[in-house]
Amino acid sequence: MTHLNAASRLRITPLGNSLSLLLVISYLLCVGFSLLAPENVRMYESWAPLLPGFEWLTWRGFVIGLVETYLYGWYLAVLFVPLYRWFS
Repeated sequence: MTHLNAASRLRITPLGNSLSLLLVISYLLCVGFSLLAPENVRMYESWAPLLPGFEWLTWRGFVIGLVETYLYGWYLAVLFVPLYRWFS
């Protein structure tokens, strides 16, 4: 398979799902860590500015954070795949 064929085979859907799942897992790990860790090392304060509507320790805030991290994965894939194809 040539390099050009490999680049054209990079698809948005598998990459979008993979990146989204990676970010969702990271989000869940950070929320879990923040629930167990001492207050001075909690990670939710790092996520809050990146997730509009996120509120710590509310179901609404948790779900908003989950949805937004999933959408960030798709955002990255939609930008990355065309750029990758262009430069390859």
